[in-house]
Amino acid sequence: MMNNKYFTANKLYILISFFLLIFSFGFAQNIVEFKGKVVDTDTNNALALADLIVIGTNISTITNSEGEFLLKVPTEYIDKSVLVSYLGYKKLQIPLSKFKENNTKIELVIAATVLAQVDVNAPKDALSLVKKTLSLKAENYLNNETVMTSFYRETIKKGNRNASLSEAVLKIYKQPYTSGRKDVIELVKARKNTDYSRLDTLALKLQGGPYSALSTDLIKYPEFVFNDTDINDYNFSFNKSTQINNKLVFVVNFKQKENIYKPMYYGKLYIDAENYALTSAIYNLNVSNRELSSQLFVRKKPNKATVYPTNASFRVNYRVKDGKWYYGYSNIELSFKVKWENKWFNSRYTLQSEMAITDWNRNITEDVGKPKNRLKRYSILADEASGFADSEFWGEYNIIEPEKSIESAIKKISRQL
Repeated sequence: MMNNKYFTANKLYILISFFLLIFSFGFAQNIVEFKGKVVDTDTNNALALADLIVIGTNISTITNSEGEFLLKVPTEYIDKSVLVSYLGYKKLQIPLSKFKENNTKIELVIAATVLAQVDVNAPKDALSLVKKTLSLKAENYLNNETVMTSFYRETIKKGNRNASLSEAVLKIYKQPYTSGRKDVIELVKARKNTDYSRLDTLALKLQGGPYSALSTDLIKYPEFVFNDTDINDYNFSFNKSTQINNKLVFVVNFKQKENIYKPMYYGKLYIDAENYALTSAIYNLNVSNRELSSQLFVRKKPNKATVYPTNASFRVNYRVKDGKWYYGYSNIELSFKVKWENKWFNSRYTLQSEMAITDWNRNITEDVGKPKNRLKRYSILADEASGFADSEFWGEYNIIEPEKSIESAIKKISRQL
């Protein structure tokens, strides 16, 4: 039997509510915008989630699932270069002067792993490596208070059709990695639209969405996956090593032990071989036990509906500056089946959220924003947002370029409005 403490520790701030429905940019002149695509030089395949950082600044963006990016740079930095990096590929430095405004194609080359170095340096015990990584937060991660600007997107699909879309620019008052204080999120601006006719008779709402994204930061919040008790319920093993930014990275697999039956996580950790910093993690929740995994996520639902998750996947990427790593991007995808009494067919819903840090500065004043502007940990972003008619809504803020399906949905929403 699972105790309440376990449930609290593993919710990752994600709560889904299923409500039964009753039917009755003009940019500033000092900003230059660049669009393009990052691809594999040999195959021409798109590279999703590649990082683009303006060197000498904290301005950054990330490619979408189709490899496309949108980067907005103040003219004062136009003489700088952009560092493009992707896990397993050689990093590339390109002057902004070489970028085209609308169609820059960036080709990355796979980095060959030096096998001899792997054999010599690889620790023999994967669990000890993970524990060491978690213990080195003071040495490897930002230990100053920072104010991070982020872009956040949240989508809900019924089947393969977009039914709800929310987007926001947020200020994150990120606490030092060695501090027990929780991060605080302030809403800067947001927009949303929901087509309830596509949601059938259910309205899905994701509670605490931006905080869910932050809770994937395994170094700041290890208690959600690798707390002191649960870490011993996992099996850890080494996978083939890779490279990031031309540096060797150990790959560690983890999954729950066979005699553990509560829902736990499985996936891969990418750990820098030189300083043992976690550079990224890709993992899933084991949702094979429908009843227990449903209790982790579903807060409300109609009595005549059975709701259970079929997938819960997570990803977090870290970036490094001046030898210190920090949270840079996360993605969460949750899929659910809804079965109604006296109905033959199930409905499938998918909720996806992603957050990318686009700029940050040290928080000298240690201010954490005005209380009235702070998002509550279980707030629903869609209830805080409004508007979709302004095509220039985001102004000079860097955002994640919309994928084709989302872009089509945005255009349709704009036409309707």
